[in-house]
Amino acid sequence: MASPMIPPASAPDFLARHGWEGAEIRPLAGDASFRRYFRIHRGAETAVLMDAPPEHEDIGPFLKVAGHLLDRGFAPPRPLGIDRERGLLLLEDFGDERVGPYLQGRPDREHEIYDTAVEILARLGAQPAPADIPPYDEAAMVREVLLFTEWYAPALDMPIHEQTYLPAWQQAWADVLRVVAERPVMVLRDYHADNLMVIPGRTELGLLDFQDALAGHAAYDLVSLLQDARRDVAPELEEEMLERYYALANVVDRDAFRAHYEVLGAQRNTKILGIFTRLWKRDGKPHYLSLQPRVWSYLERNLAHPALAHVRAWFDENVPAEKRAAAWEQSA
Repeated sequence: MASPMIPPASAPDFLARHGWEGAEIRPLAGDASFRRYFRIHRGAETAVLMDAPPEHEDIGPFLKVAGHLLDRGFAPPRPLGIDRERGLLLLEDFGDERVGPYLQGRPDREHEIYDTAVEILARLGAQPAPADIPPYDEAAMVREVLLFTEWYAPALDMPIHEQTYLPAWQQAWADVLRVVAERPVMVLRDYHADNLMVIPGRTELGLLDFQDALAGHAAYDLVSLLQDARRDVAPELEEEMLERYYALANVVDRDAFRAHYEVLGAQRNTKILGIFTRLWKRDGKPHYLSLQPRVWSYLERNLAHPALAHVRAWFDENVPAEKRAAAWEQSA
């Protein structure tokens, strides 16, 4: 079940040790993990407190990836105070303007902001992954697509042929893994509108929720941005931003990159279907189910690509239409 938004008992002492004694602590947000966020107020000054219970979360990866991003000129929130033992982090406050909600009120800025988001990915992909970032290898991909058979299929009482499931995926992502082995880049893995911030007075976008970064394929974050589970991205904008990325990143073989984009899109969207089901069944967060139809719409488009012929055949054989988007439309 979701944790109540009550600050941890150790928070006032932690804040006092980092120069924020007596500051007011207000609930800010929770997310799909066990992390919770609070805004700290001291007069006109603000900061953000991350509470990541050590029994569930490790703040080490967040700090490591934030350091890499800062060193490379990107804009994660700067750490202002750290207590690893209690899982507390005091962070720079980017404000409230997540790109997703912001664009609901400013749709005229959509193209501009997506331009900037794609430019960030081109810059990120121009540099090799840090040596201390774990690989986005086949073992990781297997774990992720198995979320579909472990959570989605049982939730819909859906018998499936598991013995043919992984072989279909392994054929699809073989060439992706070859590229990753040759030149991995840092993949933030949850790069979408609700994890990008419009920062007051700054032109760059702030980056959030990057602690699970891996060394993988540059197309992964691009598909995360352009096939966003939380907001509709028009196919026309997706195509335009793909062309922009090709130009900025000097992609030579666009057909191969597009095939990898669709394979990784299918892998990611299949994983998300499993994760959102798990959030419902295990974690008591049923509101994610309303996003399933959009994720299915992306997955259906991915599966139409020839690189996914075997995966498409598996879905056609095992997942009937009434168990796809139609199963969740009443939650949308």
